[in-house]
Amino acid sequence: MALNQNVFLIGPMGAGKTTIGRMLAESLKYEFLDSDKVIADRAGADIPWIFDIEGEEGFRIRESAVVDELTQLTETVLATGGGAILREDNRRWLRSRGMVVYLETSIRQQLFRTEKDRGRPLLLSGDRKKTLVDLMTIRGPLYEQNADLIVSTDKLSPKAITKKIIEYMETREWDVN
Repeated sequence: MALNQNVFLIGPMGAGKTTIGRMLAESLKYEFLDSDKVIADRAGADIPWIFDIEGEEGFRIRESAVVDELTQLTETVLATGGGAILREDNRRWLRSRGMVVYLETSIRQQLFRTEKDRGRPLLLSGDRKKTLVDLMTIRGPLYEQNADLIVSTDKLSPKAITKKIIEYMETREWDVN
């Protein structure tokens, strides 16, 4: 049983990474961390402000530093930002330092779950549906290629998803150097 393995949640905005991450960490008695929250706390500013001042590239530099640091911890559930998967270094750290779970969701669910959220800079202007489709076109294959487990969050409760992840962990042997 590999319950001492870190769990890294990847997927698009609105997939439930934070909600499921908290529940999973509580079930496993692990620490829960959200990379976007850590970035915002350290910057003393919210993510939209960082995007406004530093641009997406500035944010991604901060994000990579945080992903590198947080993936080196032990007994941690980490919810990553939707774009963390874009950088090769981040993908390598996630794959080599824990179990990667892709929380998959439909564009329809993303639109519903992010409808009133003003903390997502990539959705603040223009056609939200087109933006989400464009993001998934680029990110979807990266999520799939880097995941040890893919779980659709559209029809399952967070509790059912948490149970599914733990069952998967219990049946796998992990190299946890």
